[in-house]
Amino acid sequence: MSVLTSPRGKVEVVHCRRTESQDIYCIKNLIRKFTQKLFGKLNIIYLLEKANLAVTLCNDKEEIMAQATFVDYPNWNVSNQDNWLSVFQELDSEIPCTPLNTLFMHLFVAVDEYSVGCCREIIRTVYKAVPELYFIFLIVPSYMSLGSTLITVFEQVGNIPSLMYDEDFAVHICHRHRHYPQLHIRNARVEDHDDLMPIFMRHDTLLKETYGEYFLAELIEAQDKENHAVVCEVEGVAVGFMSVCSRVNMQLLHECFDLGPFHGLCIPHPDDVLQPPEEQGIEGSQDAELSSSNPSSLKTVEEPQEPLSPEAMEIIQGRITDEAPVDDLFSAVQSGNSSEMEDIEKFSQQSTVGDTDCDGSYSSLASMLLPKETSYFRPTYKGASAAFCIQLFCIEEKYEARSLDFMNFVFSLFPDKNFCIISLPHLTPEFALIQNFVKIVPFNNCTLEQDLYVFHRAGLLKSINIRLATLLDTPGVENLVSTLMLNKSILADLKQYNEARRDPDGTSMKAFVAEVAEQIVGIAVIRDEMDIEYIRSHYNIEDFIYFSHHQREEHGHLYHFALNPIFRHYTKFFLKEILRLGYKSCLYYPVYPQLREGKFQSSSAHSLTSALHYLVPVRPRRQIVYPLEKLGIHAPSKAVSKDPLSYALNHTNRKLTLEPKITVNAKIVVVGASSVGISFLETLVFCMGCEAPAVPPAPRSSPTMQNLRPCPAQCPSPHLKFSNLTLISTHGFPGKNLLGTEQRKFLASDHCFNDKDYASMSLCSWVNVVVGRMTAIDRAAKHVVVSKEEIVLYDHLILCTGQQYQVPCPTGADINQHPTNREIPNSGKQRYTDKVPRNHFTLNDEEDCCKALSWIRSNSIITEGNIIVYGNTIDTYTTVETLLNVGVRGSYIHLVQPPPTSTVTCINNYSVESAVEDALRAVGVTIHRDALLAQWNDGRYPDPIQSACFTTPTKPFRLTCCMFFSFCEKNVDYETFKALNDACLVYDSRLVIDTNFHTNDVAIRAAGSLTKFSNKYYSNEWTHSSFSSKEIGFQLAAAMLSLFDPTLEPVTEPPADLDRLIPMYKGAKIQGGILPGSYHYLHIAKPAIPTPLEVQMAQPSFGSEIVTGNAKNGTYFRIHINKYKMVETITCLSKEPFPASNYIRLFGQHEQLLNNLCARYEDKLIPDLYSYFMEPWCMALFHDRFIDLRKELRQILTSKEEEDFPSIEQLARQIEDEEISLKEKPRKYLKRVFQETIYKSLVEKSILDYLHYNHYHLPMYAWPGII
Repeated sequence: MSVLTSPRGKVEVVHCRRTESQDIYCIKNLIRKFTQKLFGKLNIIYLLEKANLAVTLCNDKEEIMAQATFVDYPNWNVSNQDNWLSVFQELDSEIPCTPLNTLFMHLFVAVDEYSVGCCREIIRTVYKAVPELYFIFLIVPSYMSLGSTLITVFEQVGNIPSLMYDEDFAVHICHRHRHYPQLHIRNARVEDHDDLMPIFMRHDTLLKETYGEYFLAELIEAQDKENHAVVCEVEGVAVGFMSVCSRVNMQLLHECFDLGPFHGLCIPHPDDVLQPPEEQGIEGSQDAELSSSNPSSLKTVEEPQEPLSPEAMEIIQGRITDEAPVDDLFSAVQSGNSSEMEDIEKFSQQSTVGDTDCDGSYSSLASMLLPKETSYFRPTYKGASAAFCIQLFCIEEKYEARSLDFMNFVFSLFPDKNFCIISLPHLTPEFALIQNFVKIVPFNNCTLEQDLYVFHRAGLLKSINIRLATLLDTPGVENLVSTLMLNKSILADLKQYNEARRDPDGTSMKAFVAEVAEQIVGIAVIRDEMDIEYIRSHYNIEDFIYFSHHQREEHGHLYHFALNPIFRHYTKFFLKEILRLGYKSCLYYPVYPQLREGKFQSSSAHSLTSALHYLVPVRPRRQIVYPLEKLGIHAPSKAVSKDPLSYALNHTNRKLTLEPKITVNAKIVVVGASSVGISFLETLVFCMGCEAPAVPPAPRSSPTMQNLRPCPAQCPSPHLKFSNLTLISTHGFPGKNLLGTEQRKFLASDHCFNDKDYASMSLCSWVNVVVGRMTAIDRAAKHVVVSKEEIVLYDHLILCTGQQYQVPCPTGADINQHPTNREIPNSGKQRYTDKVPRNHFTLNDEEDCCKALSWIRSNSIITEGNIIVYGNTIDTYTTVETLLNVGVRGSYIHLVQPPPTSTVTCINNYSVESAVEDALRAVGVTIHRDALLAQWNDGRYPDPIQSACFTTPTKPFRLTCCMFFSFCEKNVDYETFKALNDACLVYDSRLVIDTNFHTNDVAIRAAGSLTKFSNKYYSNEWTHSSFSSKEIGFQLAAAMLSLFDPTLEPVTEPPADLDRLIPMYKGAKIQGGILPGSYHYLHIAKPAIPTPLEVQMAQPSFGSEIVTGNAKNGTYFRIHINKYKMVETITCLSKEPFPASNYIRLFGQHEQLLNNLCARYEDKLIPDLYSYFMEPWCMALFHDRFIDLRKELRQILTSKEEEDFPSIEQLARQIEDEEISLKEKPRKYLKRVFQETIYKSLVEKSILDYLHYNHYHLPMYAWPGII
């Protein structure tokens, strides 16, 4: 916050934030004729799309006071954007401007009364937000004066001609030192104590309480050759402090962190052991299973904490390629002389770039990078320490952006040290200083609760230059990428660029190198993005850009990116220069799913990029399933409707190049890869709380910059980055497509996620995976024990294990005594404790199903032997159908159903159940009802199962068996229960939570079918099982985001006496699968307490149902319309596949929105609902942005568009309250008012804009522009 005072004495409290699309109208109103003469006639939307930085100044009423836009190349076409540097060097060689330290002002507008103060405040904010920036240029026609505002911050340096206009233009410059200067750094003196203590006390009083009131003075007095204290001062006052020490516990660091890329922070020594013994090899990726070299002791499993980040990319895989000793140091950094070339040669021997190109089955892409032998082999370094550490650091907040100014001085204090390190508790928010450091990946056995950051002396060099590659760069690039697994692909692309500038198919390509003192330290290869139509239609790219303002050739595809980790903090600058030099405005980088074989990608694949941390993941869009044959020429283009291999998309653009991310280092551990857990992780990874607007007038508001106040109206920031997400799962991430899409699935689907969803999210790029079972929780130490021997530390533990099918416990009844069910004691709650027979299968995920299928095929089950399927859930039907589909004869299958525990069946629809049972009988499947499992193998040793005995209400029976599937009622896994119970978490048949997902431990949350609400809510019939798992996961993440996202308003807890209602979620509860008879089944319903369908239909408030077709013929389609005319239930049973994802979108829609569905059905105009919903008119209903159109239309009808006339909603309320006496029917009156007022035209315009903007998805609709 700052205070501006006008010449007339008026005062305004102002703040800066990132410019947003809704600011455009106000910006246009601030443009004067003088503004147009200075900057030209500008398209504001286009300018904001192409700007690197746009800042808006607002007052405390959020009224816009001023706005300025900055771009990394000049305006007025005084030079091409890729070669402006030579022009300005000719203008004034004394100004050391470079692309790194220079921006150009392309627009400035302000409220006249406060314009001078606004200009200075924006300039100061920009320099504060971009620490590398030293010069801002302003170019105006030479005949124009700057006026009374800009002249206060800019001064003229000369004139240059324009490439397009026959006139000269004046160049004006604004220097950093006049607005937000570099800090003066010096050795600390005892006299600084009084200046510094208030700063320390504002942050923490622990040091004073521990070491006394004068600890700082004593620390300053204790300086010697190994310990130094320095301060930064402004106008003679100390405003920051840093204590550094050359004594570093190298042994501890070598044991805990992978410091290989930095040669262990030691000076190279001839006796260093850097490579493992040859027999251990380096082929293959890290095994996913937890292992221990000492099984008797507990180990800590700390997966690499920055999945696919530069830390993982450049540290894990990095290797030392040259063992030459380093005798000299980096005097160039200290003195600024011309010896940089020698320095670069020295540090290049100590640090080489790493990359991530290996693939694995279960590990995250980051954890996979660690080759097997690194779990056992650790390099040994004999050289002296080359590092010093920061022990204490504090700086006044207003000067924090200049924290890096300390580094030149402290390096000069240790001329024999090349590395500066700092360790921080991982819950410490990232501050400006460590954003320039490299975060080091810990080893698996690291038990330190701190993160280690490293900065190399050479990182202070500012002479980095990004340029197009040449043939002469090949040797330097070869040396740079020699350790990368796809180095041949990178070098082949570099060669192709140097030879032809394009691929053999004609696709334009460009190769860029990063150069410091004539040495190559980075390489990037891009191509034109040739699939931009597919990207726009399949990913929410319009969350970040206004698509129509980007030319096709401005979209680039990033293929390779490698940068020496010493210069990791220049990654965003590298990307910015790629955009500028390549004439691009957007870059896209895909991450393809892991190969099932776990092999490396082909040589033509992308190399995984160390720049991924600086890209944003783009959420995939839900697609319409089109009836292409029926649509004919009105179907979407092949570029939109094609179905290539799914991939996750990452993106950056010009607006994001100066946009920092907010990194959250808190250890968030999710236990269980259930739909709830996956939805939770998806929400955190994408961190976006809403979808793109139906007709975006401009791109969604981008997140705020560091040091700029966020807009209070914006949704969660898409630049919130969680660096410590870990998933503990028995089989790792789902979605490996083990069974193949062409095969029947054993288990029914909840339609939350499918294999394409997993591929297009690529959560493994951001989430570490620990494969194993949770066996204990130590709440005091805040760690989870996995597989009884490994531990995973957490700050926030999320339990989403759900419930699983359990091995049934036979009653033990002897069927030779002819018992009935009535005579058998209820043993349903007993746990089976004996050895699980090898041919007994409980299927809970795709891995289990794959094992069962392998058993069937490898044991000749298809041709001989009975298979018993025991249970009465829908999974029994889908499993029977799968068995029939793989070739098992129906006469070999016995479906044994235990006595039901509820009056509601798993399908709850007599028509569907009858059709399925008829299909079972037709293929010879035997159904046994009300049968309880009595014994395996007549009570003898049960492994393997050769027979099974059952009791019924009448007489028992015995079946021979070669394979037994159990689908008894799901329950919490015993190991999970024991872990929860031993941790003293409140457990009452399920884990007890409150309405905010909290258990009785504030650090542990839980969700899903594992949980139940506390008894204080008196709602035991409602649990998370009643709701959509995907929605539960989203709401859980939303509750967590409020802890980390500074752009969100803090959540206020309701008063204790009002916290008595459980939340009611509205998302549909879905189940589907392929049932016996090859019936494709789908059931969509609102969350509800299970009730028999007949009872529901007998209720007076039931509403009506629309049914077409016949279940036994496989043409059954039922829609339940409630009393409010909303679609409440959908049931489909068809012999042919149908677009289930389309039908899911019908849930919750008003029947009139479905083309007056009820009236048409009553008029017998709808003989088949399947055909009805394949007609072209309804495609918009299935569109992912249709819900946004509905919201926009509702907003129009609820807003007061005419000053003296109420809104349509207000009129409806007045009619309802009888405040208006009507001579006609209310419906007719509202319709007439709607047509006679502006509302009709506004609604029509909104709909037509929607159809026009989304024409690539909806070409079957006409609008005035094409008629």
